[in-house]
Amino acid sequence: MRTEPTWRIPVGLLGLLLALIVYGIVIARYMPELIGDWPTLVQTAIYLFLGLVWLLPLGRFLKWMETGTWR
Repeated sequence: MRTEPTWRIPVGLLGLLLALIVYGIVIARYMPELIGDWPTLVQTAIYLFLGLVWLLPLGRFLKWMETGTWR
């Protein structure tokens, strides 16, 4: 168990925030052009999927922030 602060936590939080901002901008910029004419329910499913897909690597990233290892 960690007893002292580590640089990984603030750097990780800033990195996560930056990555989510970039991801959101990319999705908001390019997805309407690609799927704008598709049926509303299909668009909803795609945006729901894209809104949740960023969670997949989050567990390993949070583990790295806490322990310093990706495993």
